[in-house]
Amino acid sequence: MEVMSAKEAANKWGISQRRVAILCSKKRIPLAERKGNMWLIPINAQKPIDARSTRHNISEEKAVKPFLKWAGGKGQLLKEIECYYPFTDDRITKYAEPFVGGGAVLFDILSKYDLEEVYISDINAELINTYRIIRDDIDALIEMLYAMQNDFIPLDTDNRKAYYMKKRERFNDLKVNGNENINIEKAALMIFLNKTCFNGLFRVNKKGLFNVPMGAYKNPMICDENNLRAVSEKLQRVTIVCGDYRESADFIDANTFVYFDPPYRPITDTASFTAYTENLFNDEEQIELARFVDDMHRKGAKVVISNSDPKNSNPEDDFFDNIYSAHKIKRVEATRMINCNSEARGKIKELLISNF
Repeated sequence: MEVMSAKEAANKWGISQRRVAILCSKKRIPLAERKGNMWLIPINAQKPIDARSTRHNISEEKAVKPFLKWAGGKGQLLKEIECYYPFTDDRITKYAEPFVGGGAVLFDILSKYDLEEVYISDINAELINTYRIIRDDIDALIEMLYAMQNDFIPLDTDNRKAYYMKKRERFNDLKVNGNENINIEKAALMIFLNKTCFNGLFRVNKKGLFNVPMGAYKNPMICDENNLRAVSEKLQRVTIVCGDYRESADFIDANTFVYFDPPYRPITDTASFTAYTENLFNDEEQIELARFVDDMHRKGAKVVISNSDPKNSNPEDDFFDNIYSAHKIKRVEATRMINCNSEARGKIKELLISNF
C-alpha cells in the first residue's frame, strides 16, 4: 500500500500537520498507522469531514462547567455569545480568552469543539494557579477539598464561621507570602472560599487581601469531583498564562477566535465592583483594550468583546459606541446576579461587540 506522511497529507488537504496527527490519533483516517514518531497514511485516503463545528452528544462527551462562581460570569449569556462562534469556518482552529475569569465561554467551547490550540490568561494569580492545579494536580486537589468538605459540613454555624475565618486567613497568608510548594493548598482554599463565602464573590481590598464574609449555605458542594475531573481533562492541552491580556498577541493570528471579557465599566457611580484583583480597570484601560482589539482585527482574528452598557443609566453615554465605532455593537438583555443589594439585581442591557 502506497502511503504519505502527515506533512504530505496536510499539504494535500490544506490543513495543518498537527490537525492531521490529531485525526490519525482519533482513528478518523482509515488504515493510518503510526511508525515511531511518524504517521503513515494511505495515499488515496480522503480528507475527513471536519467535525469540530458539530455539537458533541452529551452522553458521549463530558460536558464541563465553571468550577467557580464568578462575578460577571457569562453562563446566562452563552446562548447569545455562541451565535458568534466561527468554528464552521475551517480556517478558525484556535481560541483565545485573555480575561478568562470563571471560564463559562471557555468550557462551553471545550465541550463542543476539538480545536488545535487554546490559550487562556488572567492577571488574577490565584485564579490562574487554580486552573493550573486542576490541570496538573487534580488528585491531590480533590483529596484536599474532600478533607475541607468533611471538616466543614458537620459544624454548626458558629464553628463554621470560625473554620471559614481560619481558612480565609490562611489563604491570604499564602497569597502574600506563599511559594510554589503550597500551590495545591492555595487552589483548594480558593475553591473552598468560593463555595462557602457570601454570594460566591471573589473580592480583594486595596492590599490584595480576600475580604468576603462567610455565606449562609446549608450544604455547599465544596468538592464537585466529577466536574473537576472533567475540567482537568479538558484543560490538558490548554495554554494557561498569568499575565496581562496583551501577552496574548503572540498567540492570536488569522486562525483565532478571541473572546475578551474585561472587568466591566461601572454603569453607575456606586456600581464600582471591579476588585477581582488589586488592579482596577478604568476608562483609559478600556480605551487601550479597544486599540488592542483593533490590532488583533488587523491580524485577521475574529473577535468578540462583552461589556456593560452605559446607556442603562445614561442614554447619552456613547463611550463604547465611540471606542468601538469600527465594529458591530449588539445590545442584549442580562440579569445582574451578584449584588449586595437584592433590589439592584434585575434585567439590564449588556454589550456584545464583534468585528464580523
